[in-house]
Amino acid sequence: MDEENITSIGSKNLSRRKIEKIVGIEVFSSSGYEGIQAVIKKRYKDFIVREITHSGRTLEIKENFDPIYFSEDSKDSYTLFNLIKVNKDTFEAIRLISKALSIPPKSIGYAGLKDKRSISVQMASIRGNYVEKLKNLKLDDIYIRNIFPSKNSVKLGNNWGNHFIITLRNIKHMPDQLKKIEDLFSYLRNHGYPNYFGLQRFGTFRPNSHLIGRFILENQFKKAFEEFVIKEYSTELPQSQKVRAELAKTGDLGKALNSFPAGLGYERTMIKYLLDNPGDYEGAIYHLPKYLIKLLISSFQSYLFNKMVSLRVYQGNSLHSPVKGDVFSILDEEDGNITQIKHIYGGLYDEYLQEAKKLNRAKIIVPLVGYNTNLDEFPYIKTLFLDIIKNDRISLNLFKNKLLEMYEFKGAFRPIIAKPVGLKILEYSSDDLFPNRYKMKIEFSLQKGSYATLLLREIVK
Repeated sequence: MDEENITSIGSKNLSRRKIEKIVGIEVFSSSGYEGIQAVIKKRYKDFIVREITHSGRTLEIKENFDPIYFSEDSKDSYTLFNLIKVNKDTFEAIRLISKALSIPPKSIGYAGLKDKRSISVQMASIRGNYVEKLKNLKLDDIYIRNIFPSKNSVKLGNNWGNHFIITLRNIKHMPDQLKKIEDLFSYLRNHGYPNYFGLQRFGTFRPNSHLIGRFILENQFKKAFEEFVIKEYSTELPQSQKVRAELAKTGDLGKALNSFPAGLGYERTMIKYLLDNPGDYEGAIYHLPKYLIKLLISSFQSYLFNKMVSLRVYQGNSLHSPVKGDVFSILDEEDGNITQIKHIYGGLYDEYLQEAKKLNRAKIIVPLVGYNTNLDEFPYIKTLFLDIIKNDRISLNLFKNKLLEMYEFKGAFRPIIAKPVGLKILEYSSDDLFPNRYKMKIEFSLQKGSYATLLLREIVK
């Protein structure tokens, strides 16, 4: 659904802000600070992502020790390795590796998704002994390093987070600019930014995965198909707009199957299914891969989270200061992640919670609403949630859909704020790609689940 990652912010702020609003991204943390205009991801090598393991080790792109082989005495069940990708997303890399090794994609484990337009390194695993095959595997722009056996696989969420080195380009140098940037960075280090789900979750150029997810949960499968296949977005490629418009006009599925480009593979899959099974829109949707249906439903869940964060600010409440009925999660002492230990603000523990927040030992959280979420445990957020579903005309019955149980959307919660670790300027110098302009290389780390693009949004306003 997302044809390519966004490559610039600044010159097209208005259209991007409108796209963000569609998915609930509406407020800034640092609105009192001046940002800069810049281009991000001009080149894929301007965006370097390295995974940070649960033990706190940052993976290196060039590290490559000799493979360690399975032994007869070992009870290892998996082959672990570093996966280095150049300008490829994680799904594409897994598909190519699985095809080359003749194994199903689901047998490859990974801790998290990485940006496509980047150079990235992350841990991955395959069930079974694939040391020799991985050692000899050669794929364009995919590199396999540090191969070794393990008793455990790599699973979603296994990592602590990610380390980023990002180069911002085409910056017009202004008086006192570095001081202004340093002031902004100081604010972001101390206060953080809204922990929204980024556009990548919804589709950067077709920001509609949450709408499709909603229609699926509402059992409106024809609407889901139309939104996925037919609805045009002015931000996508002209060729894609053209074929969608033609299908909307003629309804000719046979012609559409021939005209839709290969890059719109999911659309073509559903069109072909409907040609073979006329009118069976439900079957067409369920003909999609299960992981994609799960992603669509997750996007709807993410949309509601984003809307609750934005509505909180619109009601005049700070993202940084608790209000009565807010919920705090006490952080794990070892890795700083949220835990199941929760306290409602506005009672006996308020002084303790305030102090814990100052010491970065507690965070305000917002639920990701699932089939088992008890909104009474989130008194203030419940009022926001009910306002949003009333305004969007979403029925509470939607959250009783069996698909939520099938895909394990039990419900969770997420910090309202993300804080970058070690945010600093590494270089500020003349830009070799844009004459008479400057580039700025920055470095920071984020815990898993938080989006670097949303930190950049605060910097590049």
